[in-house]
This record gives sequence, C-alpha cells and structure tokens, in this order.
Amino acid sequence: MLGVGGARRHLGRTALRGGARSGRVGGGTDPVAQKRELLRRLQERRTEEARTEESS
Repeated sequence: MLGVGGARRHLGRTALRGGARSGRVGGGTDPVAQKRELLRRLQERRTEEARTEESS
C-alpha cells in the first residue's frame, strides 16, 4: 500500500470515500441522476411515439 499516506494528507476523508462528487476523487455524475435522466428520456420518446400513432 505505498502512496496511501501521501494521498491522505492532500485529500479529505469525504473525498477519499467518494463523497465529493464535484471534486477530483470519486467525481462524475451521480448514478441515480443518470438513471433518472435515462428514464425521463425514454418516457418522452414513448409519449412522442404515442402522439404520432394517434395522429396517423
């Protein structure tokens, strides 16, 4: 486990555990938010398809 002590000095405990989502460590988009966005787009696509079928 070389190098762990140096990283701990520069990063806070929450960042090491992935708490800082907007920070360097553990960053990226929230998986729950990604799923919510995916479901929203899927629902929009389905309602749009239903509208086009009704008008045809």
